[in-house]
Amino acid sequence: MTVFTLGQATARALGKAGASMSTPRSVVSDAGTGRARRPHRTGAPVLRDSIEAGTFEEMFFAVPAKGETDTLLRIARRTLDAGRQLRREARAGDRILTAAERRIVTLTAAAVRVYEEILTLARLNRGRVFPSYDHLSDATSLGRATIARALHILEDIGFLVRQRRFKRIDANGPGPRYRQTSNAYRPTLPQRVLGFMPRWMRPAPLPDDAVQHEIERTGEVAAMVAGLSCRDMAAATVGGQLGKMLAKLGATIDRKERESQIHSQPLLS
Repeated sequence: MTVFTLGQATARALGKAGASMSTPRSVVSDAGTGRARRPHRTGAPVLRDSIEAGTFEEMFFAVPAKGETDTLLRIARRTLDAGRQLRREARAGDRILTAAERRIVTLTAAAVRVYEEILTLARLNRGRVFPSYDHLSDATSLGRATIARALHILEDIGFLVRQRRFKRIDANGPGPRYRQTSNAYRPTLPQRVLGFMPRWMRPAPLPDDAVQHEIERTGEVAAMVAGLSCRDMAAATVGGQLGKMLAKLGATIDRKERESQIHSQPLLS
């Protein structure tokens, strides 16, 4: 599956403004811990890099192909075996682990079990996966702390992409205006594990003409994107209310740039 990175789309639309729209402005977050550095006066406990639920899911989720979830689960189980073998060799002093191998050896049986449940939900719900920790805990018989560690391991290796979400609540009532809701998940195939898979489990290489065609297509898309205005960039890459908000901000940036070019300050003599 192709991973859609929401952070890149947002950064492109707001690059010239130097602002981030991932979280509501009422939350002050700490980049080091990923949690709110101090509570806002509303008490909103929204975590860093959260995006409003309902504004991005159509672009984030992807319907898995027939048999794709089964293949991903087999690869995860093979990766678990490969990690155990790498760990034994490293302990015996027969191998110095690379950076990719050090990530692979962190994979646990609990993480594979959690991944199996996520893949099951992806297959049954046409790729729309947003279980709560309580659901994953009940389905796997694992504790919440184990679930949290498993999701971190899977994300670090590259078996899934996780996006935090928040939702708005009654703005007229007392207390927080936003509330954290369940994360959205998208299973993926990490390239770093393919070297440890049997040949029959590896994707077939593309023909040379297909590779060249993809290179040319990527260049054409990059050239087209480079020519977009801030407004068009936001409209093309981000949907929903967030896309409309970014498009409006982009239109303001475009207008100010045009005005600055027309009424440029003369050079001092």
